[in-house]
Amino acid sequence: MSTTDQKRVYMKVENGIGTIFINRPEKRNALTYDMWTGLAKLVDDCTNNKEVKVIIFRSTTEKAFSAGADIGEFKTMRYTAEGAEKYNDATMVLEEKIAKCPKPSIAMISGFCVGGGCEIAVACDFRFSNETGRFGITPAKLGLIYNTPGTKNLVELVGPANAKDILFTGRIIDADEALHMGLINRIFEKDALEDQTYDFANLISQNAQMSVRGSKKIINKVLEGELEDSKETAEMVIESFVSEDYREGVTAFLEKRKPNFRYS
Repeated sequence: MSTTDQKRVYMKVENGIGTIFINRPEKRNALTYDMWTGLAKLVDDCTNNKEVKVIIFRSTTEKAFSAGADIGEFKTMRYTAEGAEKYNDATMVLEEKIAKCPKPSIAMISGFCVGGGCEIAVACDFRFSNETGRFGITPAKLGLIYNTPGTKNLVELVGPANAKDILFTGRIIDADEALHMGLINRIFEKDALEDQTYDFANLISQNAQMSVRGSKKIINKVLEGELEDSKETAEMVIESFVSEDYREGVTAFLEKRKPNFRYS
């Protein structure tokens, strides 16, 4: 990543939360190829950082989480089949890294969350917005076809009928309709969004991370069609019963105190 692109996406770690910032306010956080690859690297950094228990994606401007792909690259990098494939691979790599990251992720949304911005949010485990949130996935406006992983994530969230509505029309929907569809999880007051999002992240970070990550893994397997424990998941469940965190959780419950979980 160039120095410029490092400034356009960056990360801060504090109190067990890795916050990934999208920082191109003058372009409503329009995403370049280098920003997509930079975000993927930051997800890897969060995954490998033992201090990070929860990941939050957010913007440095209240006007947009991200208004989508940088239109300037449509007539350069994305104007040939080879360039388009390279670009699309970068978007799918990021979506997969977010979805399969063992650590929970939250998209904190204010303003426009459209196209590639909405793809990122949909790949996260949770999406919190304020009343200014505006959502849309707009390939039909450009003569493009949305990729299968992104479509799968969308269908799992909102169901096939709502996914068709979003993709066929390319329309922009407000936060209330997005909540009704299941596209987002919560709407908070504008001034409360940041505090509520970080309070929720802290709630997760205080719990046993073996439990949190095990639950995410099993939920993903259920979404992939598994309805019974595999050998891997069965072993994971049994291992939790002999873990130090389980002993600490039981002891803390009996002693009526907060547990001090060690697993990270």
